[in-house]
Amino acid sequence: MKGFDAKFRDFPDYIIGITKEIWEDRGIHTLHDYYSADIVVRTPGSVVVGNRGVIGATMATLHEFPDRVLLGEDVIWSGDPETGMLSSHRITSMATHAGDGVYGRATGRKLVYRILADCHARENTIDDEWLIRDQGAIVRQLGLEPRDYAAGLIEREGGPARCVKPLTPETDLPGPYTGTGNDSAWGERLSEILSRIMSADLSAIADEYDRACHLDYPGGVTAHGREAADRFWMGLRAAFPNAEFTLHHVIGREDDMMPPRAAVRWSLWGRHEGWGAFGVPTGAMVYVLGITHAEFGPWGLRRECTLYDETAIWKQILLQEGAR
Repeated sequence: MKGFDAKFRDFPDYIIGITKEIWEDRGIHTLHDYYSADIVVRTPGSVVVGNRGVIGATMATLHEFPDRVLLGEDVIWSGDPETGMLSSHRITSMATHAGDGVYGRATGRKLVYRILADCHARENTIDDEWLIRDQGAIVRQLGLEPRDYAAGLIEREGGPARCVKPLTPETDLPGPYTGTGNDSAWGERLSEILSRIMSADLSAIADEYDRACHLDYPGGVTAHGREAADRFWMGLRAAFPNAEFTLHHVIGREDDMMPPRAAVRWSLWGRHEGWGAFGVPTGAMVYVLGITHAEFGPWGLRRECTLYDETAIWKQILLQEGAR
């Protein structure tokens, strides 16, 4: 790949390789090379600028989870080395909560959770990132509920006025990447499915999903079949029935030894004014950043992984409850 280290045979190998090098091989110092000095890293819980902040956060995470392993399941990507490439990386992470940190006193519990990360890379360097950890799965495995964890986080960070503010259109910062993906029919198909669902056309699930679909959702939920997909998407949209749905990035790919697949980054921005996945309606303005990966087969969408951060949603709700 032009501009990238010759040890990487292709872009997925670069993304999976540097992830292992940084985390499992303890090459944290390589973030000075692999991440640009002014990188913008967005998670649902915050916006961080600069690789120094990323290095600090990485060390803190490894103190809390010293045996953390990140297994790269797939890299769905678009672009080219000359203009830059965008990867949507799906990871299963396994770790032991062995140190005190942001999740509280060490519990010794074993965790398994997923991560979806969109990264823009040029010249062997990542300069823009959107990352979603399944925080709901993490905190539940530690014996907490997402709402309670969010409330405790607000308190530990100094209260509503001083705590770290979650990502919203008002706190987001621009980065160098302005692309929207590629023109693959598979990306278009997934984006159409999501658009129909978010327009309250839940019949899209019966039309487009394989009856035997495998589903991975926030909270470490693994489920199967169309009814489970309907329940998940209904619960989210019912909580924010009038929120604006936006497609931010759409990729589709066909690669050797892989099924046709797609990655879509999307958002909801609006009020928590319905009964759904987040309980009693509060009227709070909430931003939901989501990423969806899907694989297709002869009978439709056969595998889906969608993530959003439940704790960041609850933090937004609680901050606005506290302001009233």
